[in-house]
Amino acid sequence: MTADVLPALSAKVRAAAHPAAEACVCGADTSVLADRPDGTVVRHGATVAKAHAAGTDLAGLAARLAVAAHPALAGILLPPHGPGAAELDGRPVTFWSYGTPVDREDPDAAPWEEAAALLARLHRTPDSVLPPGLPPMRGPAKAARAVARLRAAGPHPAAAPVLRAWAVLPAWARDEAPMPDLGTLCHGDLHLGQLVRPGSGDWLLIDIDDLGRGDPAWDLARPAAWFACGLLPPDEWTRFLTAYRKAGGTAVPADSDPWPALDVPARALSVQTAAQAIAKSVAGGRPLDEVETSVIDACDRMAAHPPELAPDFAT
Repeated sequence: MTADVLPALSAKVRAAAHPAAEACVCGADTSVLADRPDGTVVRHGATVAKAHAAGTDLAGLAARLAVAAHPALAGILLPPHGPGAAELDGRPVTFWSYGTPVDREDPDAAPWEEAAALLARLHRTPDSVLPPGLPPMRGPAKAARAVARLRAAGPHPAAAPVLRAWAVLPAWARDEAPMPDLGTLCHGDLHLGQLVRPGSGDWLLIDIDDLGRGDPAWDLARPAAWFACGLLPPDEWTRFLTAYRKAGGTAVPADSDPWPALDVPARALSVQTAAQAIAKSVAGGRPLDEVETSVIDACDRMAAHPPELAPDFAT
């Protein structure tokens, strides 16, 4: 976000936090929570403002906001403040309550069971409560964008296995064809950074930019990929998967091998993670670290065994 827009967004969040006052009356600082091309988030007191990416589909955003505000999603998605978006320098701005995020410094306290239960409830959302015009979830589009960023970064010795793993995925997972399953409400970009706890309440899912109809297995794909790459301990993966099944999640069978459903999405998320890692290392002029290398190595293994030949690449 340009430097001249950030102060304007800060002014908007202060005004949203104090709608009846001419100026701030709480004395709270305004802080930047995130500043990326796909969204800038600022906080003032208990109010958060998000400037979505330039070029955001306004009709799609309106449908996603309607989902988050629907009473049927209460206790699952953080609801927005108001039904619509403001405008700032050509970018839509939405307002939300602040919630405490997951503590990255305390991995033992990661709310895997809570995240799984929220996903299961999200995936069971009745079609009758979804607004007309709700777009497909944007998981495959994000993966394709990461691969495009990798290609734009220029030659890199680690790029070849990542691109080979990408090439053997089905077209829908590469955002080159419609998803075969559009019957389920999906988050589209699930990770622990997408959970917050407002006040003293329960965990809720945030970030609706990728929300939409699609294959629910995509929402389990990031932890599945981490497990397959050796980055998520087996007991944490088991906790997550068990809690999802116990809560009635529909993405995987209740009592049989989950990997036929998870294989393609987990491969796509591995490629996405590896592509982002390489692009960031090039931009930062630094070598790949051990974690990044492990994901790239996983892509190398995947490329040698196309999905239809290897339903479980974790072995």
